[in-house]
Amino acid sequence: MSSVAPARPDKGEASPPSRGVTDRIFSVNLRQSGIYVAFALIVALFAVLTHGNLLSPENMSNVLVQNSYVLILAIGMILIIIAGHIDLSVGSVVAVTGGLSAVLMVNHHMPWPLAVILTLVAGAIIGAWQGYWIAYFEIPAFIVTLAGMLIFRALTLTVLGNQGIGPFPDQVRTFANGFLPGYFGNVGLGPLGGGDLFTLIVGVIAVVGIVLTQWRARQGRAGYGQKVDALPLFIVKMALAAFVVMFIAVQLSRFKNMPVVLIVLTVLVLGYTLVTTRAIFGRHIYAIGGNLQAARLSGIKTKSVVFWLFVNMGVLAALAGVIFAGRLNQAGPTAGTSFELDSIAAAFIGGAAVQGGVGKVVGAITGGLIMAVINNGMSLLGAPSERVMLIKGLVLLAAVAFDVWAKRRAGTSR
Repeated sequence: MSSVAPARPDKGEASPPSRGVTDRIFSVNLRQSGIYVAFALIVALFAVLTHGNLLSPENMSNVLVQNSYVLILAIGMILIIIAGHIDLSVGSVVAVTGGLSAVLMVNHHMPWPLAVILTLVAGAIIGAWQGYWIAYFEIPAFIVTLAGMLIFRALTLTVLGNQGIGPFPDQVRTFANGFLPGYFGNVGLGPLGGGDLFTLIVGVIAVVGIVLTQWRARQGRAGYGQKVDALPLFIVKMALAAFVVMFIAVQLSRFKNMPVVLIVLTVLVLGYTLVTTRAIFGRHIYAIGGNLQAARLSGIKTKSVVFWLFVNMGVLAALAGVIFAGRLNQAGPTAGTSFELDSIAAAFIGGAAVQGGVGKVVGAITGGLIMAVINNGMSLLGAPSERVMLIKGLVLLAAVAFDVWAKRRAGTSR
């Protein structure tokens, strides 16, 4: 039986890309950019439904301040999830460390800087306690942190009883709920009124930093022969990013200038982004989550990495505990309730993979902001709490389902 060979393209004609390569690129682009598109659509939806109240200067500032502690927790949680673990105790750690800071500052009149440092050290000790059992005793993180959730909630009730402790010093309240002073005064913004010049300058610096960083990354990938976005598409992405950053800066400048916690959060995001993308420790985290056995065989000290990840989570939970208690101006026994669920949801909605090895700090922040916008938007609409929980649950399920679908699509296209 004779067979006919498939027609070959002429030498001058480029071969079309295979369907498998196209599908893989499509899946990767969806995973990387889908979360930002979803965030934009959710913001646009609630902006329309609330007649613009969602994007008002006061409301945008409140969204950032009221959710700062969850975003801080999401930074630590995304690292743990990338490594293939989970932490169910962060809400209880927030409560017990917030209570400890209140006891030190309010009951024992300790200077607030020393009290904050000791609280962060206590968070590190809590993280080391849990990290030891997980990393060196090899007990699953789910079990260890579930036990921690109960233990540290019990310690909170032991320390605080059934009452809160407060008020906190003015400096702590400013740190948690305050705004930077207007260093350079206000500047006219035409029909928008006046805005804080310092906040606007910070916005411009952020835009320049984003553009330069992305351009250098694009040039580096191109230098190694990797696929990069076409220049017009790159320009469009940078223009959209610049618009978003400057819009936020303008709105914040029109209210009470820049929140102090936003400065703290920005420093954390930049620092942890550098760790995960540039540092050897960050590469080890991804290697462990991607393939634990291969990471061990390649010489990575996997137990040490996992141990320090939980120490880091304890410190961030303690920082969130101080901020949350300072914002409420008291430490209460019910503080931190469901914070672990919010931070885990932020990580998964932000693109973390269920099996580990995938995720970005910026993605976790975006996931946390999606949850914040849903909470705030539904509140502005007067929706009952059960409807808010329903929407948040559906969004989380959709995010995880998308991750599973993207992996299956990438696998079948190989």
